[in-house]
Amino acid sequence: MYPFYSQLKSITLILTAGLLFSALSYADELQSFEVPNNSLSLQSLAEGSNAPATNGVPVEQYVPQPRTGLLLPGEAAASDLLPTSGESFPPPYGANLFAGGYETERFDGLNDDYLIAAGDKLSIWLWGAVNLAQVVTVDNQGNIFLPNIGPIQVANVKASQINVVVTEKIRTVYKKSVNIYVNLLTATPVSVYVSGAVVRPGQYAGVSADSVLYYLKRAGGVDSERGSYRNIKVLRKGQVISTVDLYAFLRKGMLVGFNFKDGDVILVEQQQPTVSVSGKVKNPFRFEIQGQNITGAEIESLAKPFAKVSHVGIVGTRRSQPFSIYLPFDKFKSFKLQDGDKLIFNDDLRAQVLDVQISGSYLGPSYYALSKGTRLHTLLAHIGIEKDLADYHSIYILRKSVAERQKDMIEQSLQRLERSVFTAPASSDGEATIRAREAEMVLRFTERARKIEPLGKVVVSDNELVANILLEQGDVVVIPPKSDLIQVGGEVIMPQALVYNPDASVKDYIAWAGGYTERANYERPLIVRANGLIEFGSEAQLKPGDQLLILPRVDAKTMQAVKDITQIIYQIAVAANVVLN
Repeated sequence: MYPFYSQLKSITLILTAGLLFSALSYADELQSFEVPNNSLSLQSLAEGSNAPATNGVPVEQYVPQPRTGLLLPGEAAASDLLPTSGESFPPPYGANLFAGGYETERFDGLNDDYLIAAGDKLSIWLWGAVNLAQVVTVDNQGNIFLPNIGPIQVANVKASQINVVVTEKIRTVYKKSVNIYVNLLTATPVSVYVSGAVVRPGQYAGVSADSVLYYLKRAGGVDSERGSYRNIKVLRKGQVISTVDLYAFLRKGMLVGFNFKDGDVILVEQQQPTVSVSGKVKNPFRFEIQGQNITGAEIESLAKPFAKVSHVGIVGTRRSQPFSIYLPFDKFKSFKLQDGDKLIFNDDLRAQVLDVQISGSYLGPSYYALSKGTRLHTLLAHIGIEKDLADYHSIYILRKSVAERQKDMIEQSLQRLERSVFTAPASSDGEATIRAREAEMVLRFTERARKIEPLGKVVVSDNELVANILLEQGDVVVIPPKSDLIQVGGEVIMPQALVYNPDASVKDYIAWAGGYTERANYERPLIVRANGLIEFGSEAQLKPGDQLLILPRVDAKTMQAVKDITQIIYQIAVAANVVLN
């Protein structure tokens, strides 16, 4: 028998060791187990200062987290339950009130005007002849109970007055040598119903001091197509106790404050007549109008039109017929509006003043405000210059309309070039390969060419004469400074500025700049005069301040569209004073 017991003991020890090893392994797995990030997560309280523990082991609890828009099974999105009317409307004025996340910013409700209610907790201290430190709860009858004193009625007492009320009651028993201090610790949550034209009507919890905005945000905000921002009622036992107009809050910061009670109802009424505003205004929204005789002046105060507004277009319905009218802004102020009107604020007055800028070598201001119809000579008569420094015989103008036209011409040429390359037929595989390579090169060329911004030069001077042309809005009148240099650029080895030499020719300046590059079109050098005029040819006589540009040559052996590319290169050189390789 003894050997049998010895074997049984050995087996028992082996089983015990195996169970212990399994338990330890399971404990390790528990420690490495990670809780998935869902709506409920385990959070150890041991990390906090108030974490309870049992035998040194922290106690864990479930901590609820917001769902952040996650829908549970059986739930439907508010957008599916609130279909739109199909009309294209601007957003209602005040829609951004419910864009923030302030419903998560909790407020304990312990303000001075808070009214004590059943369930609130008060902290009471007595010291001196009697010592007492006690936290009491307001019962359902609105009383708190203190030993040797009895019940004290505190319901509906303001938080700022609770110390006075409780102290007076205690003084009826302890008249001397006792100091008293009372403080409100917690406010009782209330349940408020939100109904009417909101996104998610229902029952929501908060504290009595929470604002109407808090509960409306919890309910998803006012329904933008059906709800009113100007007629929100708070009901208590079926009676209206307050009416809220959110326009007063948006415009003046005024919001009715009161304390909610259990069972109160916030009712968002149906949207009142609306007027849509667009155009030159600071507030292009849809506005609710109160009453039947609203005028344009009231909408003006809400929409905040810009100072340059001159006319207002009104589109709507009158007597069951389409209606539209275009009024000067002054007459619009007294015009009576109706539900559904659409207003377009417009700046429809032609500018009678021109803004013209002066650039280059001049004295005095750089900007001038001129009456419409002013000519160049009239402006030049008011501009001071130093004759030894300003080249006043080479004046030119930079004009936006000319720059836009030059840009359009270059774009048309680039499109024509692309069409000619991409639609060219190929009679063999070898020719098709050449066409593909040519198309690739053209694409790179057109991509760079489209980035060029023309200057919009208007040549107004020649042979020391200046044309007396009409000025336009935004013109830049350039009075170039006198220069003793010749700028040499483009397809030369060393582009640089060289001192003017009256005895030197075009070829001399090119030689001083290192000569032509391998890709230079040496047959037609381009000369840009100080006044903006363009000349071609190596026999031209250079003058101080001129710019000499050597354009690139397009090889006819590798490119079929040589004519188009050459034309574009010339256009860019003339329009922007640059060379596009």
